[in-house]
Amino acid sequence: MRRTGPTNYVLRRTIRQLRKAARINKARIWRYVAELLERPTRKRIAVNIYKIDRLSREGDVIVVPGKVLGVGKLSHRVTIAAIAFSRQAIEKIKAVNGRAIHVLELVNENPRGSGVKVII
Repeated sequence: MRRTGPTNYVLRRTIRQLRKAARINKARIWRYVAELLERPTRKRIAVNIYKIDRLSREGDVIVVPGKVLGVGKLSHRVTIAAIAFSRQAIEKIKAVNGRAIHVLELVNENPRGSGVKVII
C-alpha cells in the first residue's frame, strides 16, 4: 500500500512550514522534527510531564514532536513547544510559570533552533 502521510490538514501544513524553515535557516533540527511528525498515527510521540522534568533544567526550551500529557509534576520553569497538549499538562506547565506553545511559534521565535532540546 502506498504511503500517504498525515491526512490532518493542520499537521500537513505544520510539516511543510518546518521543512521550509529548515531549508531557509539551515537548521537541521526543524527537518528532524518534521520527519518525526510524519510518522504513522500508531507511532506518534506522547511525552509525560515527569519525563520533561527529569530531562530538562530551569529555563530550557523543549520541543516535543507530538503530544504532551499531564502525568507527573514539573518542578522548574521551561518552555515547551508541541503539536498538542492535554488540559492537565497545560495547567501544570503554567503552575510553574512555564510556557506551552505550538511548534511553529517556537520556529518564529528561534529560527535557527539553537539551544532547543528534542524530547521523544
